[in-house]
Amino acid sequence: MLSFHGPTWAQEESGTSDDGPSTTSLDKVTVTGSRIKRVDIEGPSPVTVITADDIQKEGFSTVYEALATLSQFTGSVQNELNQSGFTPNAQFINLRSLGPGYQLVLLNGKRMADYPMPYNSQSNAVSLSSIPAAAVERIEIMTGGASAIYGSDAVAGVINIITKSNFEGDSLYVRGGTTTRGGGDTGLFQWTGGKTGERWNLIYALEYLNRESILASQRDFMDSYHDNPRYRDDPQNATAASGVYLYRNGAGYVWPDANGKLSGSVDALRSACAATSPDFQPYRSARNVANENRCGYFGYPATQSIQNGFDKASAYLSGTLDFGQDLQAYGQLLYTRSKNTGASATRFWQTAGWVHDPDLGYLQAQRIFTPAETGGSQKSVFKEESLSLNLGLRGTWWDGRFDWDAGISHSRYDMTLEVPYFTTDRINDYFFGDLLGYVGAARYPSYHVRVDRLFSPMSPSDYRSLITTVHSTAESQSTQGQFTLTGDLFDLPAGPVGVAFVLEGARQKYALNPDPRSATDYTGKDSIYNLTSTRGGGSRDRYALGLEFGVPILHNLKANLAGRYDRYDDQTDVDGAFTWQAGLEWRPVSSLLLRGTHATSFRAPDMHYVYAGNSGGYTYITDAYLCRMKGIDPTSPDCSGPDYNYQVFRTYEGRKDLAEEEGRSSTVGVVWDVMSQMSVSLDYYSIKLENQVGEIDSDYLMRTYADCRLGTDIRGNPVDGGSPSCSHFMGLISRDESSLGNGKVDRYSAYPVNQSMIRSDGFDVTWKYTLDTDRRGKFSFQANYTHVTKLDLQRFADDEVDNIRDNRRYYSFRSRANWMVGWEKNDWQTNLYGYRYGSLPSWDESTRIAPYFLWNLDVQKKITPKATIGVSVVNVFDNLHPRDDSYTSYPYFWRAYSPVGRQVFANYRYTF
Repeated sequence: MLSFHGPTWAQEESGTSDDGPSTTSLDKVTVTGSRIKRVDIEGPSPVTVITADDIQKEGFSTVYEALATLSQFTGSVQNELNQSGFTPNAQFINLRSLGPGYQLVLLNGKRMADYPMPYNSQSNAVSLSSIPAAAVERIEIMTGGASAIYGSDAVAGVINIITKSNFEGDSLYVRGGTTTRGGGDTGLFQWTGGKTGERWNLIYALEYLNRESILASQRDFMDSYHDNPRYRDDPQNATAASGVYLYRNGAGYVWPDANGKLSGSVDALRSACAATSPDFQPYRSARNVANENRCGYFGYPATQSIQNGFDKASAYLSGTLDFGQDLQAYGQLLYTRSKNTGASATRFWQTAGWVHDPDLGYLQAQRIFTPAETGGSQKSVFKEESLSLNLGLRGTWWDGRFDWDAGISHSRYDMTLEVPYFTTDRINDYFFGDLLGYVGAARYPSYHVRVDRLFSPMSPSDYRSLITTVHSTAESQSTQGQFTLTGDLFDLPAGPVGVAFVLEGARQKYALNPDPRSATDYTGKDSIYNLTSTRGGGSRDRYALGLEFGVPILHNLKANLAGRYDRYDDQTDVDGAFTWQAGLEWRPVSSLLLRGTHATSFRAPDMHYVYAGNSGGYTYITDAYLCRMKGIDPTSPDCSGPDYNYQVFRTYEGRKDLAEEEGRSSTVGVVWDVMSQMSVSLDYYSIKLENQVGEIDSDYLMRTYADCRLGTDIRGNPVDGGSPSCSHFMGLISRDESSLGNGKVDRYSAYPVNQSMIRSDGFDVTWKYTLDTDRRGKFSFQANYTHVTKLDLQRFADDEVDNIRDNRRYYSFRSRANWMVGWEKNDWQTNLYGYRYGSLPSWDESTRIAPYFLWNLDVQKKITPKATIGVSVVNVFDNLHPRDDSYTSYPYFWRAYSPVGRQVFANYRYTF
């Protein structure tokens, strides 16, 4: 049988059952990580397999949900909890903590188009949200460098999604359920079928998934600023988002009293706060403040999504046609269309720095809008279409000694974003009125500020009059032609020498087309307020030639050697890259396999790192220069207050002078068949990547700026402030040196650079056991564990090596595990699936927070020869995030933990 989340068994699938295809023979097949066909159960590289049946047994509805529980998924990714992120609707994998783009995702061995929107507005990666579970036969995951086989991106491994290719009859599957905490109603329909003729085979699948969104207001532990653990035992001192304020230079915060006169008194604050919105409440900004001094909105988080709504339909078609004994045509088509909805926290308006009022002087103001004013939650709509097409011919040559395959594949992803936003002219006119001119050397804009509107409710109709729909599109494509030739080259005393030859040509391109009103250089009055879009687009051609050998040295010792050259044609400094791989398999006895690999790998710079257009957005920095001017160590907690840690405008643009990232990957392992029904494997891995591309870190930039401007670094060593590098870094930062600006940074420029090194080491353990009894049924057990022993980052050659495994900024798990206990007897089948997230450093790094355990249960009963009913419970014990009282930023826990809670589903399958 194919292993459950464990080492793969190389098998040819044939035959059918009531539930679909079964595996019955051990013919030669191609296993992910090699192009040479083999019959061995294990190879030199560890490969994990998840079957379509496993996805259901684990209790999940989608491919991503199953992959997200891999023990090798130790890294962090943005998800739906981060609705203000750049890709809140995508689903990414991060193996070995190297990043979402460092594992190659294939569909039937062919590349897929990247998600059109760049991850974190910086890099490209494949999203798994477009893959329907109905089309999947199995997923093979090889965790280790494989560039010598597949080319760029296969640094942390390869995920090969293999679709159904042998199915006779039809199967209908219906699943429906909900969450026990509210929201998230889910319906799933799948129809899978296959027909076979004398010379042809046809497989088809349809899937429809509808999932209701969940808002933070539906989870009472995250719907208010009162849930901040900082105030768990001190609720009277809880702070909130500033619902409304008016700050006058020299006078501080002022509020209109009952007579409309501006005053800093507590009575005026209470009166203005109540008059603005019944959802606003006065509060104290700090414990040491004697009286209420702010007007806040405690329910500000409640209006955002913590799980997006899905409405997704997918179709899959696969077929073969035999022209004769030695020639077959094949094709696969996968199409997905979805409309997904999410919501961020309610909109707000604030002055962009200081403005001038002829009567009030210099001031700043802010106003948050409540659901009563907006007419409900403001939804963002993501419309996505993806298509993957694979066509080709295959046959045999030289009296069946070699198999050849010539094919072309095309994958594309198109998406449209529709998001409600203010236009700058409308919202500013509402609160400011006409521009009177500019004042002072810093040219601050001058208005007669409409204080009455700032401190009074807004009607939904007025709100709608200020809102427009931001309409942006994005697309990506990957087209590849490939020819492979595999077979036995000649015989040695220990067996035949296998060979695989591959020739590829490919083109990749993408384009981001944001709403032109959101561009940083747009000068129209109807620009989008407080939004700057990410722009970019470009293409890349690639040509590759690869050769692989499987050499039997002795009857129990086999070597695998591979080499590949990739040639790039684009605007970067990457011309070509050669990679190689060597592996050994030694079986001193039939039940024991010792294996190891060493490979070089590379990754061409993400296209968006190269072709990103000028974009911008607000982010927080720690101002090392101002801290050092006050005699404060920039790395100490004293440099984290609002005077030194504050929000600034960041601009970003790609660079074409980037070089490829180069890596080395090694694995050493053992697989032991302890007995006929029990096996255990242990594999150590080490991945080192140099010249990794990433955005220049803001902390590094601010520290370097401080060194250059002050003439010494933090240790007192002299720094040449007039050097070309100092001139460059100092030119990236702009400060407001006016009396109102206090010398703070108002904007800085960022860009991608080749950094120095990242290294990830660790080991994987897998154990599986099957116990077949006559009276009590068949029991199966499986456990998988990954432990990261080292995760180091060195940004530049002269920097110290940082341990980012235990650094709160990276939040990488140092261990993960999953396990399964299954039972089958007669018409019953039960599976208990559990998974564990290891401990993480607390946000204040004073301790480690507890591991996180989740349990899923799936029970099925065959009620007729063709019908099966079942119940699935995801997160049986309704377990939520582990407690970390130092994590005081919303949502008050790390985003890897799910706030969804328990989900209960009813399942029905009918085959005919």
